[in-house]
Amino acid sequence: MKTLLLHCRPGFENEVCSEISEHAARLDVPGYAKAKPNTACAEFICSDESGAERLMAGLRFSQLIFIRQWARGRFIELPEKDRISVLLEDLLPLPVFGSLWLEVFDTNDGKELSGFCKKFEGPLRKALMAAGRLAENARAPRLLLTFKSGREVFVGMAEANNSAIWPMGIPRLKFPREAPSRSTLKLEEAWHTFIPREQWDERLSDEMTGVDLGASPGGWTYQLVRRGMLVTAIDNGPMAESLMDTGLVKHLMVDGFTWKPKQPVDWMVCDIVEKPARSAALLETWIGEGHCREAVVNLKLPMKQRYAEVQRLLERIAEGLAARKVKATIACKQLYHDREEVTCHLRRLSK
Repeated sequence: MKTLLLHCRPGFENEVCSEISEHAARLDVPGYAKAKPNTACAEFICSDESGAERLMAGLRFSQLIFIRQWARGRFIELPEKDRISVLLEDLLPLPVFGSLWLEVFDTNDGKELSGFCKKFEGPLRKALMAAGRLAENARAPRLLLTFKSGREVFVGMAEANNSAIWPMGIPRLKFPREAPSRSTLKLEEAWHTFIPREQWDERLSDEMTGVDLGASPGGWTYQLVRRGMLVTAIDNGPMAESLMDTGLVKHLMVDGFTWKPKQPVDWMVCDIVEKPARSAALLETWIGEGHCREAVVNLKLPMKQRYAEVQRLLERIAEGLAARKVKATIACKQLYHDREEVTCHLRRLSK
């Protein structure tokens, strides 16, 4: 399998090409990346048959910033009728799969194909199981069928524990009616992405305290309150009355870039629209000086060289923490609910 298929947000194909090319060069996997604008995907074509497998084995999916989903495989043509027989024949050289996901690209054409995939999945799953090609097994590779049209599909595979946790990397989160803004979904997605679900009760408990910088009207504060935390909301703008009525929120109308807590808090979150370098410096300061234990901060991106800028900022944060002799985990992802931005998560580690 020489081809690695990569999903992304439409308009970020160049960032994906830059990112995967850099990793491939570091891992000594020869090949080239290609993509068309606004197709929500890119391909990395390896020079040898084992290249895509070696590339995936050398990377953790959680390390990738702009890539929503990946799979190694190839595109095949399907007839208008009896698509299942053609797929079964193509799968013969491949191992038995432990799970099946039918995927499309995050474009208007992809959305139109979603209905077809829903109808096709049931009969296909039944046929795969009858042929012994699919058996529920969390340790076996996942079969990822990405439909470009009803007549063309990418037959791909990936390890279930080293790929997206949702099909196409798109979470199915429901907007809570009582939340003040849709931005609340960004923080909820960040928690799903950066914190294992089994650790939520420990790391997002109602015994914790949090700070929301640039909080108004309270989309991110809502998520902290929802977990029962006591929250200090920092913003010159108004907060939603529903949040203030909970008794869990203290609203301070001060500058989020200069205010500091008198006592360390468990969480700091920030979605301020500001130059990314300033937001990154704020993140480094809060973790580096011990103002918080964990933080989620959005970095708004420039129009050009977005991958290079993110890498530069992450390196600056890492170097700053190292100079302070502070150990922390650093993760960064362009989430589905992000737009021209990425979300960073830092966790300060005990000495």
